[in-house]
Amino acid sequence: MRLIVYTDYVYRRDDGVVYAQRAFALFLARLARHVDHLVVTGRLDPEPGRSYYALPPEVEFVPLPHYASLAQPLRALPAMVRSLTTFWRALRGVDRAWLLGPYPLSFAFVALAALRRRRVFLGVRQDWPVYVASRHPRNRPLILVAKLMEAGYRLLARRYPIVVVGPQLARNYEGTRAVLPVTVSMVDEADIAPPRPAPAAGADRVMLSVGRLETEKNPLLLADVLAALGDGWRLVVAGEGPLRGELEGRLRELGVADRAELLGYVPIDAGLHDLYRRADVFLHVSWTEGLPQVVFEAFAARLPLVATAVGGVPDAVGDAALLVPPGDANAAVEALRRIESEAGLRESLVERGVERVRAHTTEAECRRIAEFLAST
Repeated sequence: MRLIVYTDYVYRRDDGVVYAQRAFALFLARLARHVDHLVVTGRLDPEPGRSYYALPPEVEFVPLPHYASLAQPLRALPAMVRSLTTFWRALRGVDRAWLLGPYPLSFAFVALAALRRRRVFLGVRQDWPVYVASRHPRNRPLILVAKLMEAGYRLLARRYPIVVVGPQLARNYEGTRAVLPVTVSMVDEADIAPPRPAPAAGADRVMLSVGRLETEKNPLLLADVLAALGDGWRLVVAGEGPLRGELEGRLRELGVADRAELLGYVPIDAGLHDLYRRADVFLHVSWTEGLPQVVFEAFAARLPLVATAVGGVPDAVGDAALLVPPGDANAAVEALRRIESEAGLRESLVERGVERVRAHTTEAECRRIAEFLAST
């Protein structure tokens, strides 16, 4: 099986090595262990440099012309048109195309792959209209376009098999040709932490949050939760994004900036696992979510979890976490205090989380995808 995979990511290159900004690119790269040849394609930043995750040498990278943002479609259009020729040529060396979307180029690439008689598979990682609405709540034309793009991908899924992240998206695509729900996990069996002792009495509790500091992730709520918890709690945030300044301001406004650390982006293979293992509890506060891989990273670290009941989160965590309504700081505080005070609850959440992550390691999920692409 010779496979090309497309998702709308920006890559960088330095000294012959290709780097990606998102850990999901490493998940895609792991498919190389299950296929004869893997090609990854995406936009290449014209400025040389490094990013967080290096693609392994066994993965072929096909660079697409770079454009800065789809928010300026007229500026992006020339690069997108040139991408069609590049993708057409890349199809020569493959027999299958897995095209994640719905992005504008995804639709065009489906047509090109079908024209060249390659086996086409679709992919969806999140509810696109919900994601766009959370980031641009007042931009009705953009939200309408997102809904139309989603509808278009659902129509394509009646013809082509689709891989989706999580049970919620699988329900969205019910009635289509063939649907494989998967979990994006960046955890191997070796990453699962050994049993850890209970938190020391009298020590500060460390609450960890990992994720982009953007509107849909609702990071300002972290400051409200920390303030309501009072002394004896600390907050560690790993992530970057446009709301960092607002979060810093909110922490100062509430008088808890001295009990919070904003670390910026911490790569999963360069310190993030250690952060999980040093924390006492994980807090997830998003307004909207597909199926967050941070949940499984927390499970692997034997870290009890409090999460908002949005998107694919309830299906992902089951009874291995305490779920709270989005935007409800008081509910989050109550759940955190339960974990702090009820040792039995904490232990049961941890053990259920370990069971779940063992069923969804990176190797297991990539194997499932490869088998689906080979047999469907």
